[in-house]
Amino acid sequence: MPDEILSNNKENETPEINEAYENRNNISRYKVREQTVLLTFERLFTDGDIDEIADNVIDSRDVYYSDEAIKTAKLIDELKDEIDSRISAHLSKGWRISRISKTSLAIMRVAVFEMCYLEEIPVSVAINEAVELAKKYTPDESKFVNGVLGAVAGEDA
Repeated sequence: MPDEILSNNKENETPEINEAYENRNNISRYKVREQTVLLTFERLFTDGDIDEIADNVIDSRDVYYSDEAIKTAKLIDELKDEIDSRISAHLSKGWRISRISKTSLAIMRVAVFEMCYLEEIPVSVAINEAVELAKKYTPDESKFVNGVLGAVAGEDA
């Protein structure tokens, strides 16, 4: 959402909301990654685009996603077929993307994007951070996430 649109609405908002908006881009790389996972996850349930999802979150929860998370989630959405193909290539026989929990799929999409398209992020960091997010959101699936991402990382080795 453009800053000028948000600034027009700020007059009626509380100082806490204004501060949250102003600080939305002053967050750690881990938090950006987590926000990207959340946007990617929510995109699995709607035909709306990432901007619409982010706007709906602002409206319903007064939470502001960082510009980086929104930008990255958009790129992941554009590349999801290629990313999913890489994930699918390393699933056990008989498994399909549709059998993976939505949460684990979102985490793996973000990690595969980082591994394959962001040279500044080491593959080991992308995998470790994805496993940490999996432990937080889907503890029973963290080993599965680690195994698939490890296999994807082995493609280029």
